Amino acid sequence: MSEPLTIEDIYKLFEKTNEKFEESRQEYDRRAAEADRRAAELDRRLAELDKASKRTMRAVDALTTRWGRFVEQLVEPAIVRLLQTRGIDVTQVASRVRSRKQGLAMEIDIVAINGQEMVAVECKSRLSYDDVNNFISKLEQFKLAFPQYNNFQLYGAVAGIEIDEGIDRYAYQKGLFVIKPSGDTVEIINSEQFKPQS
Repeated sequence: MSEPLTIEDIYKLFEKTNEKFEESRQEYDRRAAEADRRAAELDRRLAELDKASKRTMRAVDALTTRWGRFVEQLVEPAIVRLLQTRGIDVTQVASRVRSRKQGLAMEIDIVAINGQEMVAVECKSRLSYDDVNNFISKLEQFKLAFPQYNNFQLYGAVAGIEIDEGIDRYAYQKGLFVIKPSGDTVEIINSEQFKPQS
């Protein structure tokens, strides 16, 4: 038969329970402190990663901008000849044409003009589907941003060193001239029968 519990036994049981509770609390505190330390370390690493990512993006943007300017420098001296072979007798060329009118901020890489016609050219190092769509949106807003050209017939052209697969056909179908490198210059790759959309 078991012995009856005494007050002393109950105190000892409480003491053991308290000790176990205290050990558990200390272990919980230790683990919580470790979790806080790891979270702080993760936050620090994420901040470093964010800074590195921003530096990389700035470097990529600078490189992309330089390549885009390289494309502009290839296209600009050839654009008059290219368009004249397509029956658009342009006589003036301007690069980096900017406007801030009607609440629109717009920049066009190259604009070739004659008395009543003009061709706006978007130059990219790598021409993508999004680039073509964004440029078409620009063309739709062009005369709001540049009201001085309201009476001109406006055409569009896209140029790229590298053109994603099928993008040339897509731009073609949207009524844009497509300009690509050819030897040490550039050429319009649209067929001779191509009629640009105004």
